Amino acid sequence: MAVVEITKNNFEAEVLKSQIPVLVDFWAVWCGPCMMQGPVVDALAEEVSTVKFAKVNVDEEMELAQQFRVMNIPTLLVFEGGKVTKTQIGFADKEHLKSLLGV
Repeated sequence: MAVVEITKNNFEAEVLKSQIPVLVDFWAVWCGPCMMQGPVVDALAEEVSTVKFAKVNVDEEMELAQQFRVMNIPTLLVFEGGKVTKTQIGFADKEHLKSLLGV
């Protein structure tokens, strides 16, 4: 499944109303650890079909970053039933993310 680019316009439909868990990667182009995290999230999106994967560019979507109190990036939030159920701050390898997601 492809990673979905999230904006304030599609956040509710893609994340809050999703029927399956959603891992949202808050990132920025200038962030070194984010550049390492992106390919890990992309690889997981290809492997795992029971979770939706999404990315929020914090420079373009500051409102979403503020709404979820994202102070450091990368920050990964797992949403289930429209609520944040898990948080990972900083780079995480694929095995750690699989464990976080229970897959």
